[in-house]
Amino acid sequence: MTDRLRWGILATGGIARLMTSDLVANGFDVRAVASRRLDSAEAFAAEFGIPTAHVGYDALAADPEVDIVYVATPHPMHVANALQMLEAGKHVIVEKPFTLNAREAQAIAGLAKARGLLAMEAMWTRYLPHMARIRELVAQGALGEVRTLIADHTQDLPDDPEHRLNAIELGGGALLDLGIYPVSFAWDLFGEPETIQATATFKPTGVDAQIATIFGYTGGRIATLLSASDTRGPNVASVLGTEGRIDIDPVWYTPTTFRLIDAAGDVVEEFSQEVNGRGMHFQAEAAERLVASGDLHGDVLPLDETVAIMGTLDRVRELIGLRYPGE
Repeated sequence: MTDRLRWGILATGGIARLMTSDLVANGFDVRAVASRRLDSAEAFAAEFGIPTAHVGYDALAADPEVDIVYVATPHPMHVANALQMLEAGKHVIVEKPFTLNAREAQAIAGLAKARGLLAMEAMWTRYLPHMARIRELVAQGALGEVRTLIADHTQDLPDDPEHRLNAIELGGGALLDLGIYPVSFAWDLFGEPETIQATATFKPTGVDAQIATIFGYTGGRIATLLSASDTRGPNVASVLGTEGRIDIDPVWYTPTTFRLIDAAGDVVEEFSQEVNGRGMHFQAEAAERLVASGDLHGDVLPLDETVAIMGTLDRVRELIGLRYPGE
C-alpha cells in the first residue's frame, strides 16, 4: 500500500457524487468507481477523473488498486456491500445510517474485527472543524455541567411515493435519513440514553414523516430532537450548560459557525472556519489516519458506538411502530 490509501467508490448516486467531489478537491487518491451500469460508472469516472470504471461490485472487490471503499448504496444494501468489500480485504467507510438495524451493524463490525480491517460510519458531521471545537469546549468545562441538547434536522423533501426517501423497502423516512444526525450528536455529547420517548407521524407509504424524540440520561440530562422530511425548520442546535451555552447556526450539521455564550449572555467565542468543499473529506482523513496508526476501532466515532447508535434507532422505531420489510 502507498502512503495514502487508494479509494474506490461503490455506487454513483447523489451522496457518492458529493463525497467524491470533496475527495478529489482535497487531494485524495480515488482509483476506481463501480456501478451496476457501465455507462453510469464511466460517466462518473469521467466527471471526477477516476482511472477505472467497473460494472458491478465484484470487479471493485477484486481490484488490487483499491485499499478502501466508500459504500454509498441505499440503506438496505449497506450490509451486503460492506461485507463483500471486507471479505475482499478492503477497508470500508459506509454511508450513514451504517445499516438498517443493529443486527446488520454488528455483522459488519464482527467481520471487520476478524479481518483486521477498518469499518467506519460516514457520519461526516462528527469530523467537521466546528464540531471538533465544540467537543474541546465541553471537555474544558466552558459550559459548566452540560445539561441539554436541542437539535432539529427538518427538510421539505419530495413527496413522490416512488422516491427512495418515501420507500419503506429502502429504509426511507425521516429517522434514518435525517434523524441519524441529531441522534448521533446526542450520543457524542451524552453517550447511551437511559430512557427514550418518541412520537411520529407517517406518510401514506408507511415511512415516518416527522419523528420527535426525548432522550434521558443520568443526572437529569436531556436531549430533545426533531426530524422531518415534510417541513423545513431552522436546522439549528444548542448545547446548554450550567455556565453557558453554545448556539450552532444553520445548518448545524454542515460546516457552519457557532457562538459560545456565558451565563451572563455575553459572547465569549465566535467560531468560523473556511472549508474546502462540503467538508466530507474530514472523515476520509480520519479513516486514513486510523489505518496508518493501526487503531482500527476509531476515536471520534468508535465502531462499537456506531453499532450501539443503531440499537438506539431500533428502539425508537419500536416505540413508533416502524418496521422495515424482512426484519
